[in-house]
Amino acid sequence: MIDHLGIQCTDLPASARFYDAVLATVGGRRMMDFEVAIGYGTDHPDFWIGTHQTGEGFKESHIAFAAPDRAAVDAFRDAAVAHGAEVLHEPRLWPEYHEHYYGAFVRDPDGNNVEAVCHRPEA
Repeated sequence: MIDHLGIQCTDLPASARFYDAVLATVGGRRMMDFEVAIGYGTDHPDFWIGTHQTGEGFKESHIAFAAPDRAAVDAFRDAAVAHGAEVLHEPRLWPEYHEHYYGAFVRDPDGNNVEAVCHRPEA
């Protein structure tokens, strides 16, 4: 249903380093790179970060990236911490969502709530 999503960043290079690392853990990669925006994806750039150009103040966004397995969720958390992210929720099962929902939540360099989630049972 969503073709692509973009968020604004106060420090594009810092956000790019963060997303380069954490998205690699769930199969994503930098696909397009412009002076004011960077597109990430697997087949096409469907997640974009760009310089802060409109609006005032900060409004937190929640972004969840699909992980192929639980190990990728753990790797996402580790990569985020290695890049200075605050951990909001360590990787764990969230049975209130469904019995196999395994997710980890961190803050990106701009304070957004970023998650990696696997919906599959443990292998």
